[in-house]
Amino acid sequence: MLQPIDARVVVSKATKQERTESGIILPDTVSEQGATEQGEVLAVGPGSRSYSGELMPMPVKVGDTIIYQKFGGVEITHNGDELMVLAEKDILAIVND
Repeated sequence: MLQPIDARVVVSKATKQERTESGIILPDTVSEQGATEQGEVLAVGPGSRSYSGELMPMPVKVGDTIIYQKFGGVEITHNGDELMVLAEKDILAIVND
C-alpha cells in the first residue's frame, strides 16, 4: 500500500452507477452534477507541521468515509486500483453514519 507524506491521504473512490429509465447504465463520469465525491480512506500521512515545528496530526483515520472536492487531489493507479491522493485541505467532511 502507498504511504502518503505530510498532510495527505490515499482514498479509494466510491463507485456509483446511475440507470436511465430505459435501463442504460451511465458511468459516474457522465454526471457532472456535484462538485464532490465520496471515498474510503486507505492510508493517512503523519500530518503537517506548524510554524513552531509542532506536528499537527490528521483529523481522519484509515477506514473513514469522507467527502472531498471532485477535482482536488491526483488520480493514480496502483496495483490495478484507481486511487486518489488528496491533501488535507481537499477533504470537506467525514461521514458519520
